[in-house]
Amino acid sequence: MRKRYWKQVITAILAAGAVLSLTACGGSGPELNDGTFKPMEEAQLQFPQPEGTTLTALISYPANTEAEPNNRTIFRRLEEETNIHIEWNAIPNNQWGEKIQTIMADPGSLTDFIFTAGFGENDLLRFAEQKVIIPLEEYIDAYMPNLKAVFDKYPEYRKMTTAADGHIYSLPWIEQLGADKTAIQTVGNMSFINKKWLDDLGLEIPETVEEFEAVLIAFRDNAAKLREDFGIEGDIIPMSCIVNDGDQDPSILINSFGEGYGDPDRGRHIAVTDDREVVFTAAMEGFKEGMKWLHSLAEQGLIDPECYTHEWSQYVAKGKAHRYGVFFSWDPANIDNLEDFVPLPPLEKDGQRIFTPQNGSFTSGYDRGRCVVTAAAQQPALVCAWLDQMYDPFQSPQNNWGTYGEDDEFDIFVLGKNEAGEDMLQHAPLGNASPVEVREAEAVGGPLAILDEYYGVYVTCPDDAQYRLDWIEEYFTPYMTRNYVYPNVFMSQEDVKQLSDLQADIEKTVRARKAEWIRDGGIDEQWDEYLKSLDAYGLQDYLALFQKYLDAYFAD
Repeated sequence: MRKRYWKQVITAILAAGAVLSLTACGGSGPELNDGTFKPMEEAQLQFPQPEGTTLTALISYPANTEAEPNNRTIFRRLEEETNIHIEWNAIPNNQWGEKIQTIMADPGSLTDFIFTAGFGENDLLRFAEQKVIIPLEEYIDAYMPNLKAVFDKYPEYRKMTTAADGHIYSLPWIEQLGADKTAIQTVGNMSFINKKWLDDLGLEIPETVEEFEAVLIAFRDNAAKLREDFGIEGDIIPMSCIVNDGDQDPSILINSFGEGYGDPDRGRHIAVTDDREVVFTAAMEGFKEGMKWLHSLAEQGLIDPECYTHEWSQYVAKGKAHRYGVFFSWDPANIDNLEDFVPLPPLEKDGQRIFTPQNGSFTSGYDRGRCVVTAAAQQPALVCAWLDQMYDPFQSPQNNWGTYGEDDEFDIFVLGKNEAGEDMLQHAPLGNASPVEVREAEAVGGPLAILDEYYGVYVTCPDDAQYRLDWIEEYFTPYMTRNYVYPNVFMSQEDVKQLSDLQADIEKTVRARKAEWIRDGGIDEQWDEYLKSLDAYGLQDYLALFQKYLDAYFAD
C-alpha cells in the first residue's frame, strides 16, 4: 500500500508568484466569488438534480493510467447518481507541481474546485489571502452532513483543518487504519528482509545491530550461492534503499542508537520527548552514531552504491529481479513480493530497543489541503454538496482504493453484504498484482474520510493494510515507549513563512550531509561544524516555532 501518489503535498508553491489583483483587467475575465457565504435552498441541492448541471474541476492522475476522469467507473456512477457533470482539467501527477502554479496565478484558468490540490499550509493561507480560494466552514455546517458528522465525532480533525483566523479553507483526506500506537501510519519506511535467503543460508532473523550486520555480510559472501540457488541474474545486493526518499530511506535502522529517537520525521527531523519538548533528531548523538554505522555498512560493500541517486523505477526494477537481501518501503509487494520478505523488527543496540513513531500518526492518515473550492465557483453550496458525497461512508473507500464492477481484469472490490444484510465493499484478492498499480488504475483520490468503525460495515479492511497493521502491532508497537508524536497543527501565515524559510536551509543541509556521511564518512570531523551551520540557519528559532504550536495544542 504505497502512499507516494495520493499523499502529494505541494510546499512553497508559487514562491515567486505575484499577489493577484482580482478586480483588474478592466472588467474582463470571469466573475469571481468574494468569499461571502452564498446560501441555497435545500431543494436546489437534492440529488439527482432535476436538470443536468455542469461544474468544472482540476484533478491530477497517475501517469500511464486513464487520462479522462469521466471514463473512470467511480465518476461515471457519481454523475448518474447526482446528475451533475464535471468538466475536468486532468493533469498527470508528474506535471502537477509545475502546472498548478500557472493555473493558480491566472484567475481566468480557475475551475470551480480543485479535487486533488494537495496544498500545504503556506499554499492555503496564501491563496486565501489572494482570495482565489474561499472559506468553507459555513458550507460544511449547512450543506455537508457527511463531513460534518466526521468533524462532530472527531473534533480534532476540525481543529486540524481550521486556520488561525478561524476559517476552513480546504477539505481534508482522512484515513483511519488502527489507532494510536497501532495506527498504520506510525511506521513508514519499514525494513524487509529476505527470509528465503536466510533459510537458504541457515540464518535467523537478526535482532541486534551486530546480528543484522553479520547477516548482510553473509548475503555478500554467499552471493554466488544465492544467484545459483535462486536463478538470479545480476549482482546480489545485501541492502538497498533510496537515501532521503521518504519510505525508501534507511533511517528506521538507527532508532535504538544513542538517545533512541532515530530520525522518524524525514522531512522536518523533529520528535517530542515525554516532557513535551520538541527536539531536533538530526542533531542528536543517536543520529551521529547511526550515520557512522551506516557508513561502515557502505564501506564494506553491504549497501547498494546507487542508493543515493537511483529513481523509484530503478529501485523497483532491481527488486523485481529478486536481487535484494534487505530493502525499505511501505509494502514489500511494491518492490519484490510478499512471500519471500518479512519485516525486520527494531534492532537492539547496547541493550536498548526503541522505536519512535512518525509524527502525526496517532490521528491516522490526514492531508489537510486535499481539496479546495475556488473563487470561480458561482454556486459554492452546490459544489460543496457534491463534494460531500465523497465523504459518504460507502463512497470514501472507493475513492481511496478503487471500486467494483470494472470492465477490465482488476477489481479492488466485489459488492457483498455485511452482517445486517446491507451492501458492503469487500476487498477482492490482488493475486500477484501490485496494490499500488491496481489502485492507481481505479481510484480517484480527492477529499474523503474512512473511519475505523466503517470496517465490517461499509468495507472490509484491505488485505495489505491488515497484514501491515498486524506487523506493526507485533514488531513495532511493543517498542514505542514514547508518549507523544508531533500533532498536525495549522500555523499562522507569518509562522508558516518563517518556518518555510528556516526549513529550506536546514533540510538542505541535513539531506546533503546525510548522504555524504553514509557514502563517504567523516562525520566525527565534520560534526561540530555541522551543528554550528544548523544554528546559523536558525535551528533554535525553528524549534521554538514547533514548540509554540505544541504547547498551544495541549493547552486547548
